[in-house]
Amino acid sequence: MAPREWFILGKADHRLVLLSILTGTFLVPVNSTMIAVGLPTIADSLGVPLAQASWVITIYLIIMAAVQPIAGKMGDLYGKKTMFLIGMLMFLAAATACMMSFNLLLLICFRALQAIGGAIAAPNASALIRDIVPRERLGRTFGTFGLMMGLGAAIGPLVGSLLIGLWGWTSIFWINIPFALFSLLMAYIYLPSTGPKSGAPLDILGSFYLALGFTLLTLSITHPQFLNVWTAVILALTVVLFIRQERRSREPLIQFTLFRIQSFTSANFSIMLSNAIMYSTILVMPVLLQKEFHYSVQNIGVLLFIFSLAMSACSWFGGSLTERIGKKRLVLLSFFVSGAALLGYLGIYVYPSFPYIAAVLLIGGIGGGIGTPSMQAASLQAVPKDMSGVASGIFSTFRYLGGMAASVMVSLMLDYHLLFYCLLALAVIGFPLSRGLMDSRGISADR
Repeated sequence: MAPREWFILGKADHRLVLLSILTGTFLVPVNSTMIAVGLPTIADSLGVPLAQASWVITIYLIIMAAVQPIAGKMGDLYGKKTMFLIGMLMFLAAATACMMSFNLLLLICFRALQAIGGAIAAPNASALIRDIVPRERLGRTFGTFGLMMGLGAAIGPLVGSLLIGLWGWTSIFWINIPFALFSLLMAYIYLPSTGPKSGAPLDILGSFYLALGFTLLTLSITHPQFLNVWTAVILALTVVLFIRQERRSREPLIQFTLFRIQSFTSANFSIMLSNAIMYSTILVMPVLLQKEFHYSVQNIGVLLFIFSLAMSACSWFGGSLTERIGKKRLVLLSFFVSGAALLGYLGIYVYPSFPYIAAVLLIGGIGGGIGTPSMQAASLQAVPKDMSGVASGIFSTFRYLGGMAASVMVSLMLDYHLLFYCLLALAVIGFPLSRGLMDSRGISADR
């Protein structure tokens, strides 16, 4: 089934194609957050300190950041459907192996394999959506995609706590198996094949430099004890070698010429700023509300759920508005609403009541979600279809860069007034960035 055949499929087949993609990719954010609530139980069960058990989470973050750009390029070279199936198969096998791990080292190794599978599947899922969905429905589809990914991250801790309470920590791994099997079967039957580029090799050396660079960067942020002069020197050298290799390679992982496309560049930097604001909110609110205003963990959980739910719902709503209102306006609205929410966060020091905080977090969730589908659609529509895999990988990388920037800012700025002002500055920077986005009607349908 070639990609162009999408246009003549019935509605049922359209839904089955998307269902196969969304079911698989939904598992990636769920597994990213679900395991957090299980760390103490895992540490006790395996007889290890909690600090060592935290590597189960760290290894997932490192690999997701390092592998996605490489996986996107592999999809362009060897076929997106093929890479999506390989990713989901690895994810399934690793989830099965994780629940049978009898020591921490095995669990970390299989968790790494699970992350590799998810990192291969996620960018190729986005690229497949770009290839097979008609242009006029792309924003709405990415809105649904964002809704599922956001809900996955939001409900992960809740689902994890319920599963662990009922059946123990291994249940957070075996719950993946039926969904992954379903996604594999549906994807194999219904996803269109995308032919590989003949004779085009993967840039192995560039892949090594990129993976090493993101590993060092992520470790320096998540485990500051790794940050020293030697780490900084090796990271800087790795960046220089990577850029040199990409300029030489016949099939570079990241074609720097893509950043000459204004819409592509604006979309990627927009998602980086948006994610920096979003993750800063998620990271700082529990600390601020618990230490400054003595909120209970339960109330903080409810408030953050309001934020996450608003963000997920508005991602879907924003996707449905993308083609009617236009990407520029939606992204501009996204940064405007986020800026209003950040001003509201400063007001928490004056009005620390539950209804007020719930209201400003609701506004923050709207700002964080409503423009994301437009950013993603603009990024992928700005490049030819045969480069949608690498474009999707780059977009995912900029998402992670935003999250990493949030971690750095929250850890360095102990005065949260200053943090909120800095985040407000990022929202303001988003205004001119949104003007660089090109609506799909300005792009050739053949691209």
